[in-house]
Amino acid sequence: MNRHMHATHHRRPAPRGVLLAAAAAAVFAASVPAQETLRRGSSNEQLIDDGLREAVTRGHDWLAAHQHADGYWTQLVGYKLNTDYVALDDRPQPHVGVTALALMSFLAGGHLPGRGKYGDVLDRGLDFVLSASQDDGQLTLHGTRMYSHAFATLFLAEVYGMVERDDVKRVLQRAVDLIVDSQNSEGGWRYRPFARESDMSITVCQVLALRSARNVGIHVPLSTIKNAQSYVYRSAVRSNDRQYRWHGHGGYGDQGGSFRYQNRDNTRATFPLTAAGVTTLYAAGEYDNPIIRDALDYMDRQVEPFSRENREHYFYFYGHYYAVQAYYITGDPKWSAYFTRIKRDLLSQQQRDGRWLCRTGPGDAFGTAVATLILQIPLQYLPIFQR
Repeated sequence: MNRHMHATHHRRPAPRGVLLAAAAAAVFAASVPAQETLRRGSSNEQLIDDGLREAVTRGHDWLAAHQHADGYWTQLVGYKLNTDYVALDDRPQPHVGVTALALMSFLAGGHLPGRGKYGDVLDRGLDFVLSASQDDGQLTLHGTRMYSHAFATLFLAEVYGMVERDDVKRVLQRAVDLIVDSQNSEGGWRYRPFARESDMSITVCQVLALRSARNVGIHVPLSTIKNAQSYVYRSAVRSNDRQYRWHGHGGYGDQGGSFRYQNRDNTRATFPLTAAGVTTLYAAGEYDNPIIRDALDYMDRQVEPFSRENREHYFYFYGHYYAVQAYYITGDPKWSAYFTRIKRDLLSQQQRDGRWLCRTGPGDAFGTAVATLILQIPLQYLPIFQR
C-alpha cells in the first residue's frame, strides 16, 4: 500500500480530529451514570508534572528512533508458557501487536497522523497495520495471535475517529466481525479465532477493541458484549469463597475478589487477571457491583508484591496496562494512590536512552510502548481511556 495515496484524506486540521475523538468519547461517557461521574472527581492535573512529560517524550523519541521505515517495530513473536515467553523464531519480526501499542501511545499523547513531530511515525505505522489484514479479517503477521489482533483493532478504532479514511473503516469492520464471529459458547475468546475455550487475558483485549469500535460507529452486536460480561462474572472468585485455592507462582488466588484465568477451579487467579476482569466489566457498561469492589480491594492488597516480583517481565507491563484503566475508571481515592505509585515505579525504571526494559517477553519496544501508555492515561486524549 502506498501511504501517499491517502495523504489528502487524513492530513486534516487538528481541531477536526479532536472533535471527532471527543464525539466518540461522548458515546462512552453517555453510558456512565451521572452520579458515578460526580463521585469519581478528578485529580489528574496534580498527577501530571514535568517529570512525567519528560519521561514520555524520551520514551516516544526512543520508539520513533527504533521504528522501521516500513512502519513497524520488530520484537520477538511468541506466547506465554508458565512464567516464560517462548519465541516462535529466534529473530525479532515485525510485530503487529507491539506496533499497535506503540502507535496508541503516540495517540495517547495527543499526536495525530500526518501532523507534527510524530505525524510520519503514525502515518507509516497505520499503513503497516492495514497491510496486516488477512482474507478472513484477522490482523496478523509472522504468527501473531488474537492478542495482537485485538490491540491492532483497538488502534484502528481509536485512529478512525481522527482520520475518517474509508480503507481504515473497511479493515476495522472486518477485524471487528472476526472478533464477533469468533466468540465461543462460553462468551469469551482464546489465542486463535473460533477456539472452543476462553481465557480472561484474551477476552479483555477483544472487549476493549469492540467497545472502542462501537464508540466510533462500527456495528458491534450488544449481545456479544453481554455474553462476554457474563463470562467475566462467572470467572470471579467471590469474597466468601473459601474453597478456591491456587498455590502456583504468582497466583495470589487464596483470597476472594480475584478473577480466574479460565472458568474452572484449577486455574490461577492473579493481579493482572483481576485488573483485566474489572476493565472488561467497565467496558461492558457495568460500574457499580460488589464483585468490582471486592476485586479492587484485592488489587490494592496485591499491587505491591506483584510489581516487586515481576519487574522487567511482560507480566508487569500487561498487568499494569489493565490496572491503570481499572483504577482510572474507579476514580479517587484509589486512582490517585495507584497512579502515584505506578508513576514513581515507572520513572525509576526508565533507562538513560528513554526505553523500558522487558527482559522476558516480546522486547523493549513492548515495555516502552506500554509504560508510556500508562503514564499518559491522565491526559485523557484517547476516548477508550476516558471516564
